[in-house]
Amino acid sequence: MTELRPVTQASATAAAAKAPALPDAQTVTQVRHWTDRLFSFRVTRPASLRFRSGEFVMIGLMAPDEKTGKEKPLLRAYSIASPSWDEELEFYSIKVPDGPLTSRLQHIQPGDEIILRPKPVGTLVHDALLPGKRIWFFATGTGFAPFASLLREPQTYQDYDEVIITHTCREAAELDYGRELIESLKEDELLNEVIGEGFWRKIKYYPTTTREESAKMGRITDLMRSGEAFRDLGVPPLDPETDRAMICGNLAFNLELKAMLEEYGLVEGANSKPQHYVVEKAFLD
Repeated sequence: MTELRPVTQASATAAAAKAPALPDAQTVTQVRHWTDRLFSFRVTRPASLRFRSGEFVMIGLMAPDEKTGKEKPLLRAYSIASPSWDEELEFYSIKVPDGPLTSRLQHIQPGDEIILRPKPVGTLVHDALLPGKRIWFFATGTGFAPFASLLREPQTYQDYDEVIITHTCREAAELDYGRELIESLKEDELLNEVIGEGFWRKIKYYPTTTREESAKMGRITDLMRSGEAFRDLGVPPLDPETDRAMICGNLAFNLELKAMLEEYGLVEGANSKPQHYVVEKAFLD
């Protein structure tokens, strides 16, 4: 049994001495490396932080300025992968060998500190969509992160009869983060209260690879054009009357899928003007 000790002046002084040295610092609580290119990590959550599932924040580390050599914050936009109700914050990141931030961030360990600016923003939120029957989450690579948040958000299942998540990666191992999260949903007590026994009728997971052979090969856009994706999922092509969508991936993917959705008659929405689909416009290095 852990002994509980009263807070004394000496212990309070010692705690103050360990106060965060970084601006807007949060402590890393967990790090997991999924492949040699992908990792996820969890950090403490500021007590005052409120966000909508699907939003992103600016996070980073201190780094020397190229001109002056002085340390300054190096920040990038990262989608929060944990849901709005989680006591910690989770992030999912790629490792870029020469990336200004990710080349450093990939080496963090539990107990380290990162900078987290507590000002969440973003378009991948339920408020930016009109009511519908079916929601599509389209992701490539680490673009799965905001959907990891939304898939654990009860409102997602209250608002829609069907939730379809597509995830396209180059290699099969790059799908592991998403696959493990989808499996974990079955054990989530909060979601089970909302979804009930019809979990797999409510959620449809469609992972594909483009380089390494897997159960389903191909780019999701090609599979949609051929009709194969719709046949596999047992749903009709997208219809603005019933379908809503969110897109998060690399820039080329976002633009291609955006054009496809508009061919189906869907209109892009925003926080200020809800419509049929939204696209995340923040990118990592």
